[in-house]
Amino acid sequence: MTTQHETILRGAEDPGLGHLRIATEEAFCPPELVGMWQELLSAGGDLDPGFQSQMGFYLRSAAERPKFIFERLQDLGALRLADMDATGIDRQIISLTAPGTQIFADAATATSVATLANDQLADACRAHPDRFSGLTAVAPQDPRAAAEEIRRGHDELGFCGAIVNSHTNGEYLSDPKFWPILEAAEALDTPIYLHPTTPPPSMIGPLLEAGLEGAIYGFAVETGMHLLRIIRSGAFDRFPRLKFVVGHLGEALPFWLYRLDYMHVAAVRAGRYASIKPLQRKVSDYMRENVWCTTSGMAWEPAIQFCRQVLGAEHVLYAMDYPYECVAAEVRDQDAMALSPAEMKAFYQTNAEELFGLPGPGR
Repeated sequence: MTTQHETILRGAEDPGLGHLRIATEEAFCPPELVGMWQELLSAGGDLDPGFQSQMGFYLRSAAERPKFIFERLQDLGALRLADMDATGIDRQIISLTAPGTQIFADAATATSVATLANDQLADACRAHPDRFSGLTAVAPQDPRAAAEEIRRGHDELGFCGAIVNSHTNGEYLSDPKFWPILEAAEALDTPIYLHPTTPPPSMIGPLLEAGLEGAIYGFAVETGMHLLRIIRSGAFDRFPRLKFVVGHLGEALPFWLYRLDYMHVAAVRAGRYASIKPLQRKVSDYMRENVWCTTSGMAWEPAIQFCRQVLGAEHVLYAMDYPYECVAAEVRDQDAMALSPAEMKAFYQTNAEELFGLPGPGR
């Protein structure tokens, strides 16, 4: 199922390949958190409808794909390494899967879950230092505790970035109350990966009704909006060295750059919205200078090449989206792209090494 009966050599096994393959949006979930999600679902009540739809399916379905995914999410050892070997992946940058800590209303519970997840991931990274790197999970419900956890992840656990699974109970990082998180990430020069989750109750209705709330479309709608809110809030003017990473080739925003620039200027000029203020740069400038895009779930050369053209090749890098996608043929498709050896090495390896500060021959 996962590798289509094909094994691809890793760069570490085949120096003639000329590069390693570093996958940058790869998920895990502690078994304890799976149990907590199951308890939430069993308790019922006023649950987030996106969580009910997404996790209700994955945790209760007997179908092959959800069973595979949740088996692999909880594994930070032999199963994951075997899949990496079969699909030619040299290193995974691993992060807590959505909705992570952010489904909990209680800040103390969410913060304790982040600590648990980070400690487990750090143990796995120490056990497999040449194969695993980690991103720090945080609980934005307590922004100052989240900022401190980013510092702990960076300074004590050796992590190379942070993960935020988009909205937190319908609230967004564009709100200045969350900016201690952004401040900490900028100070440490550590990127924040903005990962999708299902849209909040305030926007999910028509998407859920049509079966579009998840990876097929709703993830991109919600997370692309989140990133655009951050840009238009002036956060990158306040934190000009802040780095954000988004998957799925930028959640469609690269394809809207022209219109985003035009309409933002028009909105400022018209004074229509009190929340829309002038920015120091164009929306597209922030996308090119403060945002990196990965190919998770988007193994399609025309779109990858377009993003390389409009964002800059150094801002586009490889991701698989494991275990939600684990298909050797997708790696082969990206191996076959019309890139020079130097461009291929940057795409698969050195862009990630430079962005995340990874050890390796590319630095």
